[in-house]
Amino acid sequence: MAGRLIQAGSPRFRLNQNSEINVTPFVDVMMVLLIVFMVALPVATTSLKVDMPPAGKSAGAEPTYVSLQKDGALFIGATPTSLAALPVDLRATIGGPDPTAQRVYVRADRGVRYGAFMQVVSRLHASGYHAVGLINETL
Repeated sequence: MAGRLIQAGSPRFRLNQNSEINVTPFVDVMMVLLIVFMVALPVATTSLKVDMPPAGKSAGAEPTYVSLQKDGALFIGATPTSLAALPVDLRATIGGPDPTAQRVYVRADRGVRYGAFMQVVSRLHASGYHAVGLINETL
């Protein structure tokens, strides 16, 4: 009557561990996401036709250049000037109803001292020329 119970340590019920990764669910999820994105992408892209005018020369005025040389000589274009007369000469060169609204480009020789360059820029700013561009030319 007494039945023999199977021992817990019996090899019959011992399971071996499986250390391999099952990649099938990962591949299934990636395939579903790929299909979802392939279907959703054409719906998400919309196009808008824009008729742009052809590129050409602008109708604006020629830019005004203030040049500072190494020896301290100051020029507006090719016309020599001085730091004191810079605002008056610049107004005469640019002309128009509001010359301070125009962009002024400042360029300097490589050997110009920083203080002299900043005096020119500060003088332009104090005279109302707030649209000042700096020219950097590589050799």
